[in-house]
Amino acid sequence: MRHIVWPVLLVLAGPAFAQAPHITPKGDPSVRNDTIYRLAVNPADHPNEAYIYLLDDGVVRLEADGRGTRTYRQVVQILNREAAEQWGEQSFSYVSGRERLTLNWVRVVRPSGAVISAQPSHEQETVAPVAQEAPVYSDVRVRRISIGGIAPGTLLDYSYTVETLKPVMPGDFETSWRITTGRLTRRSRYIIDAPAALDVRIKETNLRFRRRTSEVGGRRVYVWATSEVPKLEREPFAADSNGIDQFITVAGPRTWADVARWYSQLARDRYVTTPALDSSLASLVGPARTLEDSLRLVHRWVAQDFRYVSLSLGIGGFQPRLPAAVLQARYGDCKDKATLFITLAQRMGLKAYPVLLASSGGIERDVPSAHAFDHMIAAVERPAGYLFLDLTSELTPLGSLPPAEQGEFGLVVHPDGHGEEVTFPTDSTPVNRDASTLEGELSPDGVFSGRYVHVATGDQQYSLRRTFATAMGPDERERLTRTVANLVFPGASGDSLELFDGRDLSAQPRVAFVVRGAQVTSQSGTSDILTLPLHNYGAVKALAAELEGLGPRKYPIDVAAVAGPHVEEALLTLNLPPGWRATLPPNVTARSAFGTYTAEYAQDGRALRIARRLVGRKGVEPPDRIGELIAWLKDMGKDDVRYLVLQRQK
Repeated sequence: MRHIVWPVLLVLAGPAFAQAPHITPKGDPSVRNDTIYRLAVNPADHPNEAYIYLLDDGVVRLEADGRGTRTYRQVVQILNREAAEQWGEQSFSYVSGRERLTLNWVRVVRPSGAVISAQPSHEQETVAPVAQEAPVYSDVRVRRISIGGIAPGTLLDYSYTVETLKPVMPGDFETSWRITTGRLTRRSRYIIDAPAALDVRIKETNLRFRRRTSEVGGRRVYVWATSEVPKLEREPFAADSNGIDQFITVAGPRTWADVARWYSQLARDRYVTTPALDSSLASLVGPARTLEDSLRLVHRWVAQDFRYVSLSLGIGGFQPRLPAAVLQARYGDCKDKATLFITLAQRMGLKAYPVLLASSGGIERDVPSAHAFDHMIAAVERPAGYLFLDLTSELTPLGSLPPAEQGEFGLVVHPDGHGEEVTFPTDSTPVNRDASTLEGELSPDGVFSGRYVHVATGDQQYSLRRTFATAMGPDERERLTRTVANLVFPGASGDSLELFDGRDLSAQPRVAFVVRGAQVTSQSGTSDILTLPLHNYGAVKALAAELEGLGPRKYPIDVAAVAGPHVEEALLTLNLPPGWRATLPPNVTARSAFGTYTAEYAQDGRALRIARRLVGRKGVEPPDRIGELIAWLKDMGKDDVRYLVLQRQK
């Protein structure tokens, strides 16, 4: 009958559901501790669990002006040593000046309720780490605690409250709650207490139970309570959008238009030029022959020559500094750099605007709130539409955006205060390309000499750009040449290394070098065995076996997580000694909703040609297509060719 304990508690609480419980350091009058502690499980029944939640509780009080409190409590049963180490150190953050943090209680108890530790053994409050780099940007404070007495078999019971004293945007709030925590959760409760007249936006996703609503004294209380929420085992390639994870999002009655008007008021006097700024701009664009040239120069200058301080938009404040201050300091956060660029672009006669977005994407478009944003980029009006520029991404060429931002939601803020909802463009699959080519000659004694070329574009370029973003001296180039030659063929030497400047955003990401003296064959009787220097996809057979062993699929499949919307190509062209023939494996073609893979093996005269190509896709497929994914991986795995047999013809 344990599964009905929590609903019974709710009924017994009676008046507590007409209004939210008032939780203080003295406790929560709506929850009996001993009732929760008695929910402790037998660790032997959960051998694969590090810990479970006996209680996951949130009580939020909202006001129409955006003020309010958020009180969270968790009772965690520690099942092994790793969990004890994990939970022994905790931290809580808040924004000083806008919020107040109260640590209601932290105690370690036995399932019987006997207290082992009634308070943290050590407590310290510090500024957020980034503030040491640029303290003017951050007002986030972090309270860290060390908790003594935690060991397998004990319970950690803690509660804290964050009070919003001054909302970022008046009348705006956003809060969310996950019912499926990723762990067994024996009791889950979430309460929202808001003015009855307030039009609260509530979005429920995949809920398996109904909320309860009551109203008294001009307040409306929403309650979500359930029990025995099972642990959900995450599956490979699980899509974020699914019918399984249960969560709730609550926001105020604001619209995206309200958010745009609010930000435009904050930034309306920020786009100010000065003689120093004009002088820098004139010097910068002096060599430019066209407006497009000028735009590229300004983009590169702001993106690369002004140090980026990593701060979320809502943490350090939404209002950008004046461009003159950024110019003098030579550093800024996302909104500072975007504002500097917009000011310069407007000075050149272009129409440019700030764009609000989430740096990692995933904004819920139907739940508008300023809290959804933690990043800012710029948009420039061009004849073909908006040109979006992330001035914090120093290695992203003009005309593209970092991969995490592509296809996501953004809010363009116009000078008159109106907002424009946009979806950022995405690079096409062919643009996202990684291609390597190896051409050369094989001597009769099995030594290879030839040339290697590697080119990457789109979202595949960043690894190359980061590698070569720093200038190299002669010694470093020599070491690099040896290293990359050995990556192609162990024991090889290299020369004639051709590099590019990773910070030159107009340069093609390309590396080339000559490979010499590579022993690539070994003899086996009368045959020579050639080791192929190409990426082998045979390992996907193990992945197919893993997926088969997981049993029936629950989660939809994120196609982009399988191979991704990009192209991988590898080509080997090798001139064999006269009279030599290769024993060729069959060609492989594997096509599915998840991508296309081809492997081709051919010999024309002396020329041996081997080509492998993988083209990924994106989208979401239902769970019942897992069999097709497994079959596709198995078909790819048939090309598990690491060596070729070469016959010397008499």
